[in-house]
Amino acid sequence: MPNAHTAREDAPVLSVRNLRVAYGPRKAVDDVSFAVSKGEIFGLLGPNGAGKTSTLSAIEGLIIPQSGTVLLAGMDMRQCPADVKANMGVQLQSTSFQFELTINQLIKLYAGLYNVPLPAGQVLESLREAGLEHESGKRFKQLSGGQQQRLSLFIANIHHPALLLLDEPTAGLDPQSRRQLWDTIGQNRRAGGSILLTTHSMEEAQAVCDRVAIIDHGKLITVDTPRGLIAKHRNDPRVRKAARGAVTLEDVFIGLTGSEIRE
Repeated sequence: MPNAHTAREDAPVLSVRNLRVAYGPRKAVDDVSFAVSKGEIFGLLGPNGAGKTSTLSAIEGLIIPQSGTVLLAGMDMRQCPADVKANMGVQLQSTSFQFELTINQLIKLYAGLYNVPLPAGQVLESLREAGLEHESGKRFKQLSGGQQQRLSLFIANIHHPALLLLDEPTAGLDPQSRRQLWDTIGQNRRAGGSILLTTHSMEEAQAVCDRVAIIDHGKLITVDTPRGLIAKHRNDPRVRKAARGAVTLEDVFIGLTGSEIRE
């Protein structure tokens, strides 16, 4: 059975192949394939109901797909789900941390759950990098939205997983907090981490993602760098119709997925 130690060095950290997820007759994910390389930030973009959440849920092992494979660091989610989940860190839009615990207590709790030794000096340095060194004694409920998201990202990465899954990591944050979190995500990538994130912000996708994939109606429409997507689709009549001036990534997104509001 393959594992993280036998996987080839040049192999993708995450490989999703021919993934299909259905709820009764409705196909939520229809033959989706993509890969995330080591040290890459990969964005999964799509309107509400496009299939993003179902794709992430299958990657996390929360749902069993009808067909297809999810390989993380060479390990198959179907064959060794516990090992795959142990090599994954997840940050959701809304955290479920114990509100009455302090930052220090939460870090010790999750470090213990992952069996990660964290000397006090290392904790302080990590909190300093996350901009939380002066908040360590505060209860989670006392933190601002940006501080909660930075702590959530810190804890998701506490065991140095092969892949971080970030679901709308900056939703609801003010511009300063959003830029700070972008910096933290970039630091993780520079340290060799790989990240798969979903976002509704085209500005965010263009600012932090090395490549992005657009999914709609369960199918992957296109994959490329943000600049590559603009170059590839700038002359599509649907994109030209959506554009107001120079074509942007948002114009490409709206042109390919439609302008109708999705609930």
